Amino acid sequence: MPKRREKLHLPSKICPVCKRPFLWRKKWEKSWQNVKYCSERCRNARNARNR
Repeated sequence: MPKRREKLHLPSKICPVCKRPFLWRKKWEKSWQNVKYCSERCRNARNARNR
């Protein structure tokens, strides 16, 4: 049986748009270094600001 990570031990980052912390997710396992935004909404809001 695989070991589960406890939520206390997951890495986190701060979203540059909403300034909230967000935790590592399994789907970001291979690209965690490239993840900048907590959600698609924040990513789209950042792009809309630059236009």
